[in-house]
Amino acid sequence: MSNTENVGKNLNREVAIDQVKKEKKGFKVKFERFAAMATKVTGSSISFIIAFAIILIWALTGPIFHYSDTWQLVINTGTTIITFLMVFIIQQSQNKDSLAIQLKLNELIAASDKASNRLIVVEDLTQDELEVLKQFYIKLSELARKENNLLKSHSVEEATGVHKLKLTKRPIPVEKKS
Repeated sequence: MSNTENVGKNLNREVAIDQVKKEKKGFKVKFERFAAMATKVTGSSISFIIAFAIILIWALTGPIFHYSDTWQLVINTGTTIITFLMVFIIQQSQNKDSLAIQLKLNELIAASDKASNRLIVVEDLTQDELEVLKQFYIKLSELARKENNLLKSHSVEEATGVHKLKLTKRPIPVEKKS
């Protein structure tokens, strides 16, 4: 592929991303922004200190309220509501982060001449298909370990063939007699 074609494809991709950014409106966008902000804020050390302080204050007020059912209900209800809502916020953020990481890895695979392009959509495979693929990589690892060089075999499709070819081309070491 020529450099001009690469520039054209990158430009088309950037135009498409800019178009999506301009069309962002509505609840989904607002929720994405809120979830990103909420996970950033709630994941901070200040948030932990505030949560710990709330629990400490609640525990210290126990004797004042005679450890009543209402006193217990306040903390139970509060923590349940917060936990329930945070599950969705955290999941949304994890989904977005996971997709971003997958896209970055896809770009690296697509850009590498030696990488297997079928791995670009590996996250869409079933668990059984992933296990089969894992066995191929275990085989690659074993071949590389036998050669004492992790850089020699580079593709699932070529693993056995390349390994055999390398063994036939490699000179056989001759032991020197002292």
